[in-house]
Amino acid sequence: MTTAEKIGQLVQLFGWHAYTRTDGKLHIDDKFAQQIEKGEVGAFYGFLRADPWTGVTLETGMQPGESAEAVNMVQRIAVEQSRLGIPILFGEECAHGHMSIGGTVFPVPIASASTWNPALFQQANAAVADETRARGGAATYSPILDVLRDPRWGRTEETFGEDAYLCGEMGAAAVRGMQGQIPERGIAATVKHFVGYGASHGGRNGAPAPLGPIELREKDLYPFEKAVEAGAMSLMTAYNDVDGVPCTSNRKLLTDILRDEWGFDGFVITDAGALGMLAGGHRVAANYEEAAKQALEAGVDMEMCGEVFQGHLMNAIESGQVSIDVVDQAAARNLNIKFRLGLFENPYANPERAEEIVGSSAHRSIARELAEEGIVLLNNRNQLLPLSRSLKSIAVIGPNASNRYNQLGDYTSPQPPEAIVTVLKGIREKAGAEIDVRYAEGCRILGDDRSGFAAAVETARGADVAVVVVGGSSARQFGDNTIDQVTGANLIAEGDSDMDTGEGIDRINLTLSGVQLDLVKAVHESGTPVVVIYINGRPVSEPWIADHIDSVLEAWYPGQEGGHAIADVLFGDINPSGKMPLSVPKHVGQLPVYYQVRRTNGRRYLEMDNEPLYRFGHGLSYTTFEYSNLTVEPAQIPADGEATLSVEVKNTGGMAGKEVVQLYVRDEVGSVTRPVMELKGFDKIALEPGQATTVSFTIGKDQLQLVNRELKRVVEPGEFKLLVGGNSADLLEVPFTVMK
Repeated sequence: MTTAEKIGQLVQLFGWHAYTRTDGKLHIDDKFAQQIEKGEVGAFYGFLRADPWTGVTLETGMQPGESAEAVNMVQRIAVEQSRLGIPILFGEECAHGHMSIGGTVFPVPIASASTWNPALFQQANAAVADETRARGGAATYSPILDVLRDPRWGRTEETFGEDAYLCGEMGAAAVRGMQGQIPERGIAATVKHFVGYGASHGGRNGAPAPLGPIELREKDLYPFEKAVEAGAMSLMTAYNDVDGVPCTSNRKLLTDILRDEWGFDGFVITDAGALGMLAGGHRVAANYEEAAKQALEAGVDMEMCGEVFQGHLMNAIESGQVSIDVVDQAAARNLNIKFRLGLFENPYANPERAEEIVGSSAHRSIARELAEEGIVLLNNRNQLLPLSRSLKSIAVIGPNASNRYNQLGDYTSPQPPEAIVTVLKGIREKAGAEIDVRYAEGCRILGDDRSGFAAAVETARGADVAVVVVGGSSARQFGDNTIDQVTGANLIAEGDSDMDTGEGIDRINLTLSGVQLDLVKAVHESGTPVVVIYINGRPVSEPWIADHIDSVLEAWYPGQEGGHAIADVLFGDINPSGKMPLSVPKHVGQLPVYYQVRRTNGRRYLEMDNEPLYRFGHGLSYTTFEYSNLTVEPAQIPADGEATLSVEVKNTGGMAGKEVVQLYVRDEVGSVTRPVMELKGFDKIALEPGQATTVSFTIGKDQLQLVNRELKRVVEPGEFKLLVGGNSADLLEVPFTVMK
């Protein structure tokens, strides 16, 4: 390979610029065709993507079969016209469905985490991979394994929550689902953002991450290690720095830990614009040539957007700043993944399969099941839910009751109205002709306009129950100037957008935006029983609602089948089984709030205690579960031994239901300060009324180890407590000993 061809394998360009549509026909742009023919491009990002950043709309975007043909046009140039015939790697966004026209829109990751069902999530990711590969995409930039510290962060919806163990289990499931059908239908998973992106100061996107080395290894690195063990083929660097060293030029992370310790054998890609930030943001490089040198020597193999490598790497090589050896190393890693994906044997997409599989009813069914299991019943005083079939009328009120984009989340492609089942539509279909379903918007997400309150209150007064749907919006707007053209993140600007969460939208509080709380209060004062449903991307901290509204559901952004899932739960056709993957504070001043805090003599605040509004692992059911007979055998083991922990769980209510049995471990005395407890296992079970079962967990080094002062994972002798229950507050416990 020539030096230019080697550099080409390190370059990923924005794909939506590579094609044009003339007289209804797609054409590959001459400039890009020439670059492909010369071997100057190794990969395209977002070739199939549609959203406000790309400017690709429902009208201009590619339908499934057409998109597969467009990919094949590119591959024919690369394979049949270039000197070496190396296929292009098409990388696509698949955070909760392939971000392309017609792709199935699944619930956002925080909703999937609320299912506590990795097996179901693996099925969903396999479906996403199938849709993506049929159109020609062979890699994706998910899952996000950032351990969340501050939910004011706009990307909270893309995470699996605050717990490293839960993030690791869901992340590994995503990797297995995405890659399980390689080479025919699977795609390479890219785990991101490596590392500490969810631990930024103040929940601000890309801000520095104040992490010590022990916490970094125990929390933030743990999910990535599990994903690497599951076989992840790719990894993306984070924008932030950790202790002053940008992640994109951090050899300790990208080589010493990732490759030498963990044995990672895939390729490392930067986030969009991250390589340039070394010179233009972090200012650890004087120019782009030096930025390229730092990134390559640290362990970066490919640049998303390609600006620095394409524009400056040749100069850096010719001037002697960059050794050709590190370029060879990176190119070889990228080529290796192309071989493992089967692109050399079969670089072409399947238009017929794309038309058949993309957005299929089977995939929508999985999306619906995932949404159903991700709904969390936060409150249900007086058993207002499930709703009675004998109701005469229901008032459906609120800005998120009938806005289809508001229930989909960030990283979503444009959608035709008929593809999305809103809450209003789902309730109307469920209620049928027997129940009168009335609707009033009441207000919007943002702004102080209360002009719709009167109609909302009047609608509620005439109904047996009012379902008020509030929360947030990650819906990006077409035709405005709020999109960063480098990263795709939202730039806060005046306009018609209701967006209050999503990438680039970080907040200073967790209350409902605008006048939504006032709307809930006004409907409550009507005297009609009220159910509040949150549709949102970050947790809502509204103690008034928790205290005054008997029944509250957290649905997150539930995807295109969300309206059906919510209606199923409201009427009791589905018994809610979701559990919170994060803690919800009573007040933003309590932050950071998470359950696995290290033990301390720290005091409460003057104004308020330290307890959250809703704890990690919280989630109610329409039935009840009883835990008993917690035993561990043997009760003492050596450091390399194992024991079996068992507990009996019985459905003591009158309705079939699913329960998440949660295992926590408390290390009573450690060589370093230990958390009050840590999640170390869980199992989601289904029980009929009166049915009981025994759930067992293995207790060994994975459940007992810590990171010591030498940054080694070890099991220390001493006393432990093993705790089991349906949430992190109400737990049975049994003592356990690791012998010297």
